[in-house]
Amino acid sequence: MSMSDAIANLSRKEQVIRKAAELFKDKGYAAASMRDLAQLLGIEAASLYSHIKSKEEILRSLCFDMAAEFRKSLEEVEKQNVPASEKLRNGIIGHIQVMAKDLTASAVFMNEHRHLSEPYLRDFLLLRINYINRFKTIFEEGVRTGEFKSTIDKKLAVMTLFSSLNWMPMWYDPDSSIDPQALGDQLADMLVNGLKATSTTAG
Repeated sequence: MSMSDAIANLSRKEQVIRKAAELFKDKGYAAASMRDLAQLLGIEAASLYSHIKSKEEILRSLCFDMAAEFRKSLEEVEKQNVPASEKLRNGIIGHIQVMAKDLTASAVFMNEHRHLSEPYLRDFLLLRINYINRFKTIFEEGVRTGEFKSTIDKKLAVMTLFSSLNWMPMWYDPDSSIDPQALGDQLADMLVNGLKATSTTAG
């Protein structure tokens, strides 16, 4: 199914949200207007309000729906009875796959969430902190079992990991020769291998 066919099968509200994500990514949330969105959809601005209440409602939907997808992916990884290094690797791959499903919404999630009003911004940031801390817990498990280096600062390790992953929506081309699965595998190998403890044997 082509992207245009997929969009055509969405509800009208979902189509509005999808087009809004494109607009927010291209112009930035603050610079985008409901009039811009109406023009993009080819409808009158007044008609938008029969589908959506406000511009921020769209941003909330994009941000919290993406947060739920990330959380769901990580929860599946946390259930796995595997070593911490494998769990971290699978968490990284899952994170990449969630972003790859909708690069536009992912870019909005990463860059435009700061425009949420309270209490939504606080709630969003709490979700993000919880998600990051769960990756930190996996890393700490690996340190305890000797899989990961104990000399690496835990916060540095996790924030470096996310700094590497979260730029993906800005540069990844889905039409490139590397598919999301291969991309996830390669990034996971680079990031996890850099954390692993090395064993030495006496000569």
